[in-house]
Amino acid sequence: MKKILLSLVVIALCFGIKVNAQEQKTPDWKRWHYLSEEEMNTPVRAVNFTETPPPTGTPRFVAEFEPMQGVMIRYPLGIPTSLVAQLSNNCQVYCIVSTSQQNSAQNTFQSAGVNMSNVHFVNAASDSYWVRDYGPWYIFEDRNPAIVDNIYNRPRPNDDNMSGVFANYWQIPMYGMNLEHTGGNMMEDGRGHGVSDELVFQENGNNEANVRQKMRDYLGIDPYHVTIDPQGDYIAHVDCWGKYLAPDKILIAQLPASNSHAADYDAVANYFATTNCCWGYPYHVYRVQEPGGSTLAPYTNSLILNKSVYVPLGSNSNYNQQALAVYQEAMPGYEIVGVTNNDYYICWENTDALHCRTRGVMDFNMLFVDHRDVYHGEEEWQAEYPVTSKFIAYSGMDLKQDSLLVYYSIDGGAYQVAHMTATGEPDEYVGYITGYQGGSEIDYYVFGADESGHRYTQPVFAELDPHHFTVGPHSPSGELVISPSTVYLTSNWEEVPFYITNETSADVVIENYDVNYDFGNNKYLDIDDGVILPYTLTPGSTLEVNVALATIPILPKGDKGYVEAQIDINTSLGTRTVMVEVLDTAIDCGLYTSETVYFMNEPTMVVGVTNGNTGTQTPIVITEVYEPTSTAHPDTQYLALDFPELPYTLAPGENFLVNVGINPNLNRDEAVTTICIISDGGNIDLTIYIDGSLLGIDEISAETKVYPNPMSNVLHIESNNVQSVAIFNAVGQQVLFVENTNEINVEDLSEGLYFVKISDMKGNSIVKKIVKR
Repeated sequence: MKKILLSLVVIALCFGIKVNAQEQKTPDWKRWHYLSEEEMNTPVRAVNFTETPPPTGTPRFVAEFEPMQGVMIRYPLGIPTSLVAQLSNNCQVYCIVSTSQQNSAQNTFQSAGVNMSNVHFVNAASDSYWVRDYGPWYIFEDRNPAIVDNIYNRPRPNDDNMSGVFANYWQIPMYGMNLEHTGGNMMEDGRGHGVSDELVFQENGNNEANVRQKMRDYLGIDPYHVTIDPQGDYIAHVDCWGKYLAPDKILIAQLPASNSHAADYDAVANYFATTNCCWGYPYHVYRVQEPGGSTLAPYTNSLILNKSVYVPLGSNSNYNQQALAVYQEAMPGYEIVGVTNNDYYICWENTDALHCRTRGVMDFNMLFVDHRDVYHGEEEWQAEYPVTSKFIAYSGMDLKQDSLLVYYSIDGGAYQVAHMTATGEPDEYVGYITGYQGGSEIDYYVFGADESGHRYTQPVFAELDPHHFTVGPHSPSGELVISPSTVYLTSNWEEVPFYITNETSADVVIENYDVNYDFGNNKYLDIDDGVILPYTLTPGSTLEVNVALATIPILPKGDKGYVEAQIDINTSLGTRTVMVEVLDTAIDCGLYTSETVYFMNEPTMVVGVTNGNTGTQTPIVITEVYEPTSTAHPDTQYLALDFPELPYTLAPGENFLVNVGINPNLNRDEAVTTICIISDGGNIDLTIYIDGSLLGIDEISAETKVYPNPMSNVLHIESNNVQSVAIFNAVGQQVLFVENTNEINVEDLSEGLYFVKISDMKGNSIVKKIVKR
């Protein structure tokens, strides 16, 4: 490529840039993104662009700071090979390379120590290495990945074709948005807010309404913040002066006051400092100092890749260190990596650095946590603060229902955990912050996980930089406060809490709970407060009460309606009421069982499963019932099973019963087995726990007591000859083992059901069931 000298006027004609004749000057050819003389005299042509209708689903334009499966680069490179090596240890590297140059790329990477197991070569012709500008714009259309293509504002047909190359590579849809645009002039927060400078209007006939409509339809961008170009330079790309660091954080360059453009930079920074982010409060604006002039300082042109930020370094070490410090302050917990590039032909420029030459590839299977109604500032007093969030598992895997959590800290104290439950709205869950006083300072964040192994928090910085608000002033009401007033149950066995707070000046006694059902006398709710009633609630204290759909009722079919129940809380102050709404579709649960199978007193038992499709009235066909053989003892059948002839058609609401007998000669250490029930309405594995007393071991059982139940921090074993204690969780995994002690610290165990196996010095043992609260 030849160095060329063209007047700024010629260039302005190509790109529609307004130029004052008195300001004409000879440009540096490198700063024009390597436009050749031929290119600079060739108008932009949409030769590789096909317009399509916008996505029919809801588009979400993913932000750079969200999870990335990989990063796109192009060979011959525009970045140092040492950086390729670093990127290859962070994620997958997708390298655009022609077939004729692939061997060269591979040899170059291997010599630089690149992790070749994470490199994927995408064979395609390209014209330049500015993959940020011409690369595909990745979106989710509802839950599916897709690409949005636009008209690349350079006359480079191979580059302009790259969106189609990657749509074919990934085998995902591509939508053609008829706008002239580039990636360098676009940043987004992943929640519908986007930023560009005014070049986007200029390149599209100054038809602002058309630009905004297309950005909304194809990318889901609304509001679209279009600012002035504070640098006043040829490229007019936002990544040369600003950058989203998080949905509520923006980095803006700052020039010395003596610089002629300093006021414009300050004006843009002030715009964001007084404009609300997607979470309802003004952006936190971070300023990175740049000296201006010819001194190299391309700090906003960085790459965020998962939990690392790669920052291009300039020519002044003091400014470099200040820039890295600003990133670290704004993004606690991230690795901030300074990247030097001294190669003359591909060295960094103030208007062309690392961000311009790379592009992240969103994780197609990410977990998205979207808590929009963020509490901030001073919030009016509430008895509890509901934290509502959507959790979208793009992997298609189920959410981990016990791992949807709100972590919160009150007045700088240790973080507490509130489990989130479904609200009945698609993908939406709610958890409650409680236990504070008027004027309390609350820090909190939301956490989620799914069965694919993906985890995510909002904010992504978690406890290092959480959401924060102040509880408004509060005077006790002098009443017994029940909140929330209505509990929504949307799935089986999931516990949903309500809270009873004593705001009187005297003790209040909680005597009992009465449940009145809207449909007959079918008792389908389970109420658990973890205390023995009657219970005395002291002034200022709160009792958490959990409600669950514990028995599937036969209810009339509805259209996503709710079946109502009423819990009357009988207290020394009178009766207080909580309403319970059971989503009718929650009872269509396929095959289910409502109990853990545990043999304690008798060597035989009847166990059963139920057809829970009482809303849709769909029958279930049971095709197989069996006990898998033991891996340790493949010839041993632990159980004798007797059940109706198969296949068996189970009507909605009907029980399928299995008579189970235990082999009395079973070895005492083999006290767990399984019954598998296979059907077209789902499969169930019933875990069978067998009390040691049923295996001819009864010397220890009569004298042993285990308390308290429920246990909290310490479990006491009342027996004179305890040799060892093993505690197993509800799926048979040993979680604790101690010897020669009668007091066991169980503080670190999670809430739930456990089985405690106590063995004496003669080898006799007994198993007790106990609950941790």
